Amino acid sequence: QVTLVESGGGLVQPGGSLRLSCAASGIIVSRSVLSWYRQAPGKQRELVARITNGGDFTDYAESAKGRFTISRDNAKNTVFLQMNSLKPEDTAVYFCNAVYTGNYWGQGTQVTVSS
Repeated sequence: QVTLVESGGGLVQPGGSLRLSCAASGIIVSRSVLSWYRQAPGKQRELVARITNGGDFTDYAESAKGRFTISRDNAKNTVFLQMNSLKPEDTAVYFCNAVYTGNYWGQGTQVTVSS
């Protein structure tokens, strides 16, 4: 059974930082394509960042470039999203996604950027 458990969300002021974590079980993150998506109220889910399973190539949404960093710790089987210089428009539920033998999703963690 595959499970992805996100954590690290919360309320932060504009300009602040958060680090999201996604702990995986049932898959090997080093062999997976790992992504963070987000979904704001009334909007479609969108890709924020992705890291590949070979060479650790990364890709970011334009809105995330220069502010967010995706990384993984293979020993901990965990993927991270470091988010800096947060803006109110970053407010959303953030989801972890892993593509390994299938396509797997976490339950999401709420990020709210507000003063």
